[in-house]
Amino acid sequence: MAQGTATINFGPGATDTKVDVAASAITAGQLVEAWIFPANTGTNTVDNHWLDSIRVIAGNVQAGVGFTIYAKVDQGLAHGSFNVGWVYN
Repeated sequence: MAQGTATINFGPGATDTKVDVAASAITAGQLVEAWIFPANTGTNTVDNHWLDSIRVIAGNVQAGVGFTIYAKVDQGLAHGSFNVGWVYN
């Protein structure tokens, strides 16, 4: 099992984005999870993490390499960076 955080970044007027997470110990059969992790970034406050309608999922596991976190805004647009927590086991 491993866990950590990553940062997703929405460009101007973006409705979706993704970030690759390096995890050299991950194997093909492991499950990955991701969630919004509310903490201030340079462009968004903790409150924005709660208020913006962002959905995140983790997938595309590549053994010995890592996985991808995908983020999508359910309503409206997002801007700037947001923190995402992740775990795999």
